Amino acid sequence: MRTFYPSDSCRESHLNSLNPQSWLQVERGKLSSSASSSAPLCRESFIKVPEPQILPHYKPLDYVEVLAQIHEELESCSLHERSSLYLLQYQVFRGLGETKLRQRSLRSAWQEATTVHEKVVFGSWLRYEKQGEEVITELLSSCGKYSEEFVPLDIASCLPVMSASSPEAASVKGKRHISRNVVFKIEEERVACDRKRFASLSAPFHAMLYGSFTESLLDEIDMSENHVSTSAMRVVRDFSVANVLIGVSKNLLLEVLVFANKFCCEKLKDACDRELASLVSSMECAIELMDFALEESSPILAASCLQVFLYELPESLTDERVVEALTRVNRSQVSTMAGKASFSLYSCLTEVSMRLDPRSDRTLCFLEKVVGFSENDRQRVLGFHRLGCTRLLRKEYREAEEAFETAFNLGHVYSATGLARIGYIQGHKLWAYQKLTSVISSVSPPLGWMYQERSLYCEGDKKLEDLEKATELDPTLTYPYMYRAVKLMSEQNAEAALEEINRILGFKLALECLEIRFCLYLGMDDYEAALRDIQAALTLCPDYRMFDGKVAGRQLRTLVYEHVESWTTADCWMQLYEKWSNVDDIGSLSVIYQMLEADACKGVLYFRQSLLLLRLKCPEAAMRSLQLAREHASSDHERLVYEGWILYDTGHCEEGLQKAKESIRIKRSFEAYFLQAYALAESSLDPSSSSTVVSLLEDALKCPSDRLRKGQALNNLGSVYVDCEKLDLAADCYINALKVRHTRAHQGLARVHFLRNDKAAAYEEMTRLIEKAQNNASAYEKRSEYCDRELAKSDLEMVTRLDPLRVYPYRYRAAVLMDSRKEGEAIAELSRAIAFKADLHLLHLRAAFHEHNGDVSSALRDCRAALSVDPNHQEMLELHSRVNSHEP
Repeated sequence: MRTFYPSDSCRESHLNSLNPQSWLQVERGKLSSSASSSAPLCRESFIKVPEPQILPHYKPLDYVEVLAQIHEELESCSLHERSSLYLLQYQVFRGLGETKLRQRSLRSAWQEATTVHEKVVFGSWLRYEKQGEEVITELLSSCGKYSEEFVPLDIASCLPVMSASSPEAASVKGKRHISRNVVFKIEEERVACDRKRFASLSAPFHAMLYGSFTESLLDEIDMSENHVSTSAMRVVRDFSVANVLIGVSKNLLLEVLVFANKFCCEKLKDACDRELASLVSSMECAIELMDFALEESSPILAASCLQVFLYELPESLTDERVVEALTRVNRSQVSTMAGKASFSLYSCLTEVSMRLDPRSDRTLCFLEKVVGFSENDRQRVLGFHRLGCTRLLRKEYREAEEAFETAFNLGHVYSATGLARIGYIQGHKLWAYQKLTSVISSVSPPLGWMYQERSLYCEGDKKLEDLEKATELDPTLTYPYMYRAVKLMSEQNAEAALEEINRILGFKLALECLEIRFCLYLGMDDYEAALRDIQAALTLCPDYRMFDGKVAGRQLRTLVYEHVESWTTADCWMQLYEKWSNVDDIGSLSVIYQMLEADACKGVLYFRQSLLLLRLKCPEAAMRSLQLAREHASSDHERLVYEGWILYDTGHCEEGLQKAKESIRIKRSFEAYFLQAYALAESSLDPSSSSTVVSLLEDALKCPSDRLRKGQALNNLGSVYVDCEKLDLAADCYINALKVRHTRAHQGLARVHFLRNDKAAAYEEMTRLIEKAQNNASAYEKRSEYCDRELAKSDLEMVTRLDPLRVYPYRYRAAVLMDSRKEGEAIAELSRAIAFKADLHLLHLRAAFHEHNGDVSSALRDCRAALSVDPNHQEMLELHSRVNSHEP
C-alpha cells in the first residue's frame, strides 16, 4: 500500500511537486510509471482520525423532557417571556443538529418579541441564519408577495414620542415683575428666548428662570461657561417654541443632545435622539455615532447603530471598531443599546463569532457577556459550556476547566467531555476514563457520546467495545466508524475498512467520512474511486480543506485527476446515465462535478446536482446548486423553471406554479410541465386535479429531454394512475420507465402487483430494485410490506443497519411488540431511536403507548415535545388535548 499524507510543514505551494500515489424521487485510470518508485510510508501516519469535537452546544441528557418543559412554560408564561423560551428551544434544536427546526424557533422568538430591541436582535439573527435565501425574497416580490423578515426597522417609529411637559406656575420671591423674555449671552452674541417656553424644557431651567436663583431675577443670563455655541442655543430656542427639530445638521444635533443631557431636557433629548437615529444610514455612520450614543445614553440612536451592526453580520464582526463598540461597554451602556435583550444580543453575536473563529478574543469577550447577562441556570449552562469550549481551543486549560466545571455542576452533564479532555491533556488519562465511567453509571439510559468520549482514554479491546456501544446508542456519531475503518486499514484489511466507512456514508454524507474514504482509496491506489470522493466532497463544500485544513481540496483533486483517464462529454453522459440508473448518488454527484468543469450547459447540470443532493439529505447544498442553476440558465424560460423549484422547495407552492406557467408561456418544455405537474400533484387536495396532472405529464413527455428525466416523468405518471386506480395504465408507465433504466420504477410496479393481489410478484419486483440500487435502504423498507411478518422483520432490521435514521422500522417493531403485550419493550424500541432523532412520528407513537398504559405524565411529556417539533400537527394536537384532560 502506497501512502500520501502531507506533513504539518507541508505548504500548498509545494503540493505541485507531490505525487498523490503515496419522487422527484428524488472512474477509470492507470497509474503513472513513476508511482512504483515512491517509497511507502508508515501506514499509521497515512490517515489521522481527529478526536471528536466537543460541541459548543446545549446538549441536555433528555432533550424530550426539556422541550416538553419549554412547551409547558409557553402555555402559561407572560408575553415578555416567550421570546426567551423560544431562544432556549432554538438552542436545544441547535444541539440536535435540526437546522429547519432551530430556524423556526428563531422565527417564533422574532414573532413573539415584545420590545423593539428583541425585534432587532432576533430579526437580524434570523437574517444571518438564512444567508443565501435573499433570492427567495426577491422571487416572492416578483410574484407580488412581500416579506418583512429582512427589512430593517424604523426604530424611532417603534417607540413612543416623549410628551411635552407643561410649564409649572411661575413662583418667585417677592412681587418683582419678571420680563416675558430672557436673553442668553454667549461670548459677544445674544439669543433672545421666551422665558416661559424655555423654562418648560426642564426642571433645572424652570428653577433657573422662575425659582429662587439669582438668574430668575435677570433679563440676561451669561451661558459662555457652559460650552454651548450660539447656533446650538438658537436650535434649543426654536425647539422650545415649536417642539420640533427641522433641518438641523448632524454636528449641531450632537451638540444640542449634549446640552439637553446636561440640563435634563428630556423632550429635547428625545427629539435629538430620533433625528440622529434617522441619519444612521451606513456602517461608517453607525460606528461614528455609537460611542456618542452610549456616552450620552441615547437609546434610539444606540439601537439604530446596533441594528446596522447586526444587519451586516457576519462581515461587521471583522471590523475591529464594531467589535470594540460591542465589547468595551458596561451594563448600563448595554442596556441603552439593547434594553432587555442583552442576553439575546450576545447569544447572537457569540453564535456568529464562533462560526468565524471560535478561538478569537472577540468570541471570548462575547461569551463573557453571555455569562454576565444570564438570568437563569439554563442560560448560565450554555454560557459557561461555550466559554469552556473556547478556552480549551485557546489552550487556557485552567480557565476552561473552571467554566466546564460550573456548567457541569449546573446540570449540563455533556460538559464532562471538556473536563475529561483537559484531564487527559494534563496527563491524567486514568482520571478522564474514570470521570466518564462515573457519568455513564449515574445516567439511565446512557448516551452514545459518553462511550465515544470514554474510548479516547483506553486502548485495545476496551476502546473498540466503547466505540461499538457508542454506535449502538447513537449511530449518527462519525468518529467510531472512522476510527474502526482506519484501524482495519492499518491491519491491511482494506475491504473491511471500506465496508466500515461505507456504513455511515450510506445514510450520512459527512465530509470527514468522505475524506477518510478518499485516503483509504489513495492507499489502495484506486485513484478513480478517490477522485469520486474528493469531487463529491467539493460538491458539498467547494472550499473544503483536507488534512486538518492544511490542503485545499481542489488542489488534491487536480493531483489525483492526473492519474485518471480523461472522459469526453459523451463518456460523462454515459457514466451519469449508468450511475443514476444504479441509484449511485455519490457517483452521480462526482460525474456532474467533472462535467461542470468543462460543460457549457451548467444550468442543467446544477439542476441535476440539486436533485441528487436532496436525495442525499443535503438540503442546504441542494438549494445552493439550484441557485447556481438559476444563475447559469441559458434562457429565460429555463431560468423561470429553476426559480419555480426554488420557490416550491421553500414552501411557496403557488408562486412556484406561477413561475412554471410563465415559463410555458415563453416556451413549452419538459421541465416546465414537469414542475407544474409535480407541484400540483403535491399541493392540491382536489381529486379532480389528477386529470390535470396526467395531462401535464403527457405534455412533458412530448417535449425533448433525456432518458433520465423521461423515466422520472413516466414514474410519476404511473403513480398518478395508481392513485386513480388505473392499474393497467400505471403498469405500462412503470414498464416504459424501466425500459429507459429508471430503476426506481420497480417500486411503482411492485405496488401495482400488490394492488392486483399478487403479493409474491410485488416482493420479487422489490428484490430486483434491491439488487440494482446501490442505495437500497428504502427498497428494503418497501419490500417489507409485501411479505410475512418474519421476512418483514428481517427486511426492516436490514433497513436499520443501512440507514438507522429511517423511522418506520422502529415504529413497526414497536407496534408488533405492543400487539404482543410487551409494552415495556415497545416503548424501549421507540426510545432508542428518539435518543438520537427528534422525530414527530416516533414521539407521537410513544405518547400513544404511554396513554394506553395509563402513564399520563409521560404521554403528556411526549405530546409537548412532539408539538415543539410540529406545533400544527392535527393528530398530535388531538392526542395532547385528550391526554391533558386526564392530567390531575
